[in-house]
Amino acid sequence: MYKNYTIRPPFFEIGPKAYLYGEKMLALAKVIDKVAAKYDVDVIVTPQYTDIKLLADNTERIHVYAQHMDALEVGRGLGSVLPEAVKAAGAVGVMLNHAECPVSMETLKKTIERADEVGLATIVCASTVEEVAEVAHMAPNLIVAEPTELIGTGTTSDMDYVKATIEAVREINPDIMVLQGAGISNGKDVYDVIKAGAFATGSTSGIIKAPDPYAMVEEMLFNLRKAWDEIH
Repeated sequence: MYKNYTIRPPFFEIGPKAYLYGEKMLALAKVIDKVAAKYDVDVIVTPQYTDIKLLADNTERIHVYAQHMDALEVGRGLGSVLPEAVKAAGAVGVMLNHAECPVSMETLKKTIERADEVGLATIVCASTVEEVAEVAHMAPNLIVAEPTELIGTGTTSDMDYVKATIEAVREINPDIMVLQGAGISNGKDVYDVIKAGAFATGSTSGIIKAPDPYAMVEEMLFNLRKAWDEIH
C-alpha cells in the first residue's frame, strides 16, 4: 500500500474506458471536477494513457489514475506501460485487474509492489468474495468489489455481496477501503449502495451512455454525498 496517499470517503470512480478521449474527455473531466468540489467528494477518473497529462494539468479536484500498467523496470519492453512514465505524466494512481484487462494474481502482486515503489496508489478490481479477500492480502490502497457478470448490465450487486466483501476486507486489512461497482446506472443506485455500507461506488456506462452525461454526474455525486451524510 502506497502510504503517502489520501482519499476520503465517500469517493467515486468514473472510468471512461475507450468511450472518450481528447477534448471530449477533458470537457467531462472539468464537469466532474466542478461537481466534486461542489459536494466535497473525491473522484477517481481513469482516462486513456494519452490523456493523463491533459487531465492532470487542467483539473484540481479529481484523482487521475491510469487504466492499467505493467510491472516492468525502466529499460526494454516495447508496448508496455511503464510505472515511472505513468507517474511522470501526472497520475496519482493506477487501476489494476479490471475484468477487461485481467492479470494473474502473481502479476498483480508484482505490479502493486512496483506502484508502491514509484509512488502510485492502487485500486484493484476483484469479482468474487474469495478474490476480494485474496487481493486484500496484497495491500492495495483501494479495492473495487465488482461481480464480472454484472458489469455494464445495469444490475447492481445484491446487498449480501456488498456486506460480505466489505467484511472480508475489514478482517484482513481495515486500512483498505472498498468501492462497490457494477451496474450503477443512476443516483438511486449510488444512494442505495452507500446506505448499505460501501465507502464508495462508481460508474462508466451509467454516465457515458446517459442522455445527459453531465447531469448524471451531478445526480450521482449528489446522492453519494446525501447517503453518506445521512449515515455519518
